[in-house]
Amino acid sequence: MLLFPNAKLNLGLHIVRRRPDGFHDLETAFLPIDWCDALEVLPTESAAPQLTLTGHPIPGDPATNLILRAWELLKADFPALPPAALHLHKIVPIGAGLGGGSADAAFALRGLNEVFELGLSTDELLPYARRLGADCAFFLLNRPVLAAGRGDEFQSLDLPQLVGCSVVVVWPGLPISTADAFRGVRPAVPPVPPVPLAEVLARPLAEWRGALVNDFEAALAPRFPVLGEVKAALYAAGAAYASLSGSGSAVFGVFAGAAPEVAFPAGFAVWRSAVFPAETQSLRGDAERA
Repeated sequence: MLLFPNAKLNLGLHIVRRRPDGFHDLETAFLPIDWCDALEVLPTESAAPQLTLTGHPIPGDPATNLILRAWELLKADFPALPPAALHLHKIVPIGAGLGGGSADAAFALRGLNEVFELGLSTDELLPYARRLGADCAFFLLNRPVLAAGRGDEFQSLDLPQLVGCSVVVVWPGLPISTADAFRGVRPAVPPVPPVPLAEVLARPLAEWRGALVNDFEAALAPRFPVLGEVKAALYAAGAAYASLSGSGSAVFGVFAGAAPEVAFPAGFAVWRSAVFPAETQSLRGDAERA
């Protein structure tokens, strides 16, 4: 079985508070886009599951990859689950705030469920995804949502103002780990509630600039000036709204109409969508090298 785990964008991100368990409560909106990896899930005669990797190098021991962790979680509840041969071709940049690793894990759950006919519904897969990572569960839904808590409590989101829009996503060749990004932010004590994200997202697209904020930008932009440079270039090209996605380092611009050709230095990855997707269930996409 061949699947195409897709990336996501964050429309706004508020770091509300630090939780007693060491995580943070967030308020954000997730939007699926069709910049995809490729994941193959097959039965195997091997005695243990196997994961092979191509494409963008993935740091760390492959044995600790969330894709194998997904198999292990299912195996604990389904002892008869056979080993699987899993191959990931990594296209979505790592450390970009696009959720690529979480998507891979979520799609592995979906693929294992279907290949080995476990019969689990999406609702039944969600608890496994939440154990794998804060935003993994989103990729089982793969539709625009408001997210709260650790990023795994969802509310449906309608974004009619994006119909007919396009998006350009730029990764400046700079991976930023989520842990490193969080070390640079300090939620206010006591928390200062921002304007509710749902209220900002209900405004016309032209009013998002300056109102729809990702809290990581203020912490990361001084350390990584290229983030501000990419954002400025997208606005100069006519973006109605531009922002860092997640904890970075990808920056995206939303355009009211077709996405323009914007030149960036060699080594940057640039992805364009002709029409902004409202919902994503089975996606594949390609990145181009600028």
